[in-house]
Amino acid sequence: MRLIWMALGFLSLALGALGAVLPLLPTTPFLLLAAFSFARSSERFHDWLINHRYFGPPIRDWRESGAISQRAKILGTAAMAGAVALSAVIGVPPMLLAVQAAVMIPVCLFIWTRPSPQRVPVGVAAE
Repeated sequence: MRLIWMALGFLSLALGALGAVLPLLPTTPFLLLAAFSFARSSERFHDWLINHRYFGPPIRDWRESGAISQRAKILGTAAMAGAVALSAVIGVPPMLLAVQAAVMIPVCLFIWTRPSPQRVPVGVAAE
């Protein structure tokens, strides 16, 4: 079973890394799944992922407070709006545009109702 969790962790990590550069593929959900999978298969990979310079902060923010960064909120919303706009430009039927909107509006609402991470300024002691 450990190998299955590890394989799922690497697959999720690869999809999360792709999501960092592809506008319509999410990053953080795949990173969260990778961390979950690695926690069940490899302490070494789990610790590496949690402490990674780029991938670690969104995982830690979500774990600590269910927070999504302002940058991620803006990028996610822009990507969803861009997808709907592109669909309209290429002539997707109105019914499919309505389905896209029906899915993306609740996702945007979910994203924007999550708190933003509280960063401690450099040089200020945390309480």
